[in-house]
Amino acid sequence: MSEEVPLKPITKSDVHKLETALMIATLLRSDLLEKIKNPEDRLTWIDSLAVAAGALARERAGYTTSEIADELGRTEATIRNHLQGRTEAGRMVRETYERFLREGVKIEIPLLERALSVEEIEKLRKDLEETKKKLEESERKITEMTNKLNEVKKRLNEIISML
Repeated sequence: MSEEVPLKPITKSDVHKLETALMIATLLRSDLLEKIKNPEDRLTWIDSLAVAAGALARERAGYTTSEIADELGRTEATIRNHLQGRTEAGRMVRETYERFLREGVKIEIPLLERALSVEEIEKLRKDLEETKKKLEESERKITEMTNKLNEVKKRLNEIISML
């Protein structure tokens, strides 16, 4: 990321940066992407992740459970469950935070990881052109064969009519 994300936030801005990084990095996990494919569960997952990320970022800044609950508009029990990893969203956000501690804040976008290199694109483009040429040649041969077949039919009809 171009902007530094503090893992021990001090200011409200720092809390917001950490909260956002946790939310995005967790949301882009392949296991979570599978879970949110179902449209019925999607909003619940995103809401839970937002609360869990917000709670963890605020906890790292030294907020109390009751301050976090007031700020996020949730019960203290909900906040405790997220922070203690009793919810799946809380567990996933904590895992993301721990990965940030080990590896630094890196948000990897799955689609970019699977992007093709320039060389691969050029090879595919070349293969496509070769396939197009083969298809055109096959179509030309089919047309020739169809014309020959029509000539043979015409001659056969001539022969039949002479008999």
